[in-house]
Amino acid sequence: MNSQRWMSRQFFSFFITWGIFLPFWTGWMIHTKDISVAQASLIMSLGLVVRGISTLFIFPYLSGKFSNKTLLHVMAIGTLIAILCYIPANTFASLLVATLLLHLFYPALMPALDSAAGILAQSKQLKHYGKSRSWGSIGFVISGIILTVFTGALGDKVILWALLLGTVVLICLNFIRSPDVLNEKPVANQANKFGILQLFRIKHFGVVLIIVILLQAAHASYYNYGYIYLQEIHAPKYLIGVIINIAVIAEIIFFLIADRCFKRFSVSSLLTLAALGSTVRWILVFSFPNVIVFCISQTLHACSFAMGHYAFMKYLIKNIPHAQIPKAQGMYSALALSWSTALLTIFGGYLYEIEPRYAFIGMIVCTIPSMLLAFVYRKLDHQKGERLERIS
Repeated sequence: MNSQRWMSRQFFSFFITWGIFLPFWTGWMIHTKDISVAQASLIMSLGLVVRGISTLFIFPYLSGKFSNKTLLHVMAIGTLIAILCYIPANTFASLLVATLLLHLFYPALMPALDSAAGILAQSKQLKHYGKSRSWGSIGFVISGIILTVFTGALGDKVILWALLLGTVVLICLNFIRSPDVLNEKPVANQANKFGILQLFRIKHFGVVLIIVILLQAAHASYYNYGYIYLQEIHAPKYLIGVIINIAVIAEIIFFLIADRCFKRFSVSSLLTLAALGSTVRWILVFSFPNVIVFCISQTLHACSFAMGHYAFMKYLIKNIPHAQIPKAQGMYSALALSWSTALLTIFGGYLYEIEPRYAFIGMIVCTIPSMLLAFVYRKLDHQKGERLERIS
């Protein structure tokens, strides 16, 4: 079977649902379940905590017991059950329970898919990770555009049914034949040979992980306050959605060309460029509070997010043993995409209350250290290369 096409389809179908959940779910709870902004924020923050626990501990543990394909089945079905729990939920407590259940299953699909991509790449069945991952970004944009039209015509109540439909489609696609390597149960002694902490014995893993944690955490203000900041600088309301999607389009373009244009770049060079691009992005937003510059800064999402993520995947495919990929993915998802973002959201919110622009310039407390670490890593990388050349 065509593993490249299978992986592209899986990324596309998952991110169609993610494009519904990430931008719209908090608003759906507020507008259809009659809870306050503070209550919804608390519910989603606690959900992030459970998301981190799920991806850091539960997902890696289960990946040592079951095949990747089985995990994708279980997580997708668990997601559907959790979404169904929202239908009768009408109180803060019941919505909280449904959200915690959802975050136990749903976000773990992301490291599971990236783990599948890593396994396929290591077994030479996936030649272009970036090309397949770009289909995920395309799905995210498409779902956001379509849902905006439907919510405008039918109201926010359609958000639940859209997510429900998308999840059903995701489950159905999981029943289509998958690459054989993903159906293989892990060998017990290989899966449990190393614990999560022993990943740090792999050369440079700790440095790379810290860099990508800092890079991803630096998006906290953008993810949480970008929409209201655009209103603050008087962006036309009908264009805000388009402006937000410039970042995703830049991400799509990067993933489409990454395997061809950045094939010869080392992981350390990619991380250095990502940190530099991220720093420039937040300085631009702070220094020039106008819509045009914000639109220009959105193109740097290709560096700040996409290049950092691509670099981590490149490091993982090259350096992490097959059986340890889910553990590395779980750690990345929990620390870089969940907990660090939650922590920086609090910091960014404090700065936003003082002055909206401060929330963005404040993110350089992550990007500058990540850039310095990336420079150090790059220097070590080049020294190693020079030693190998002398030996040869």
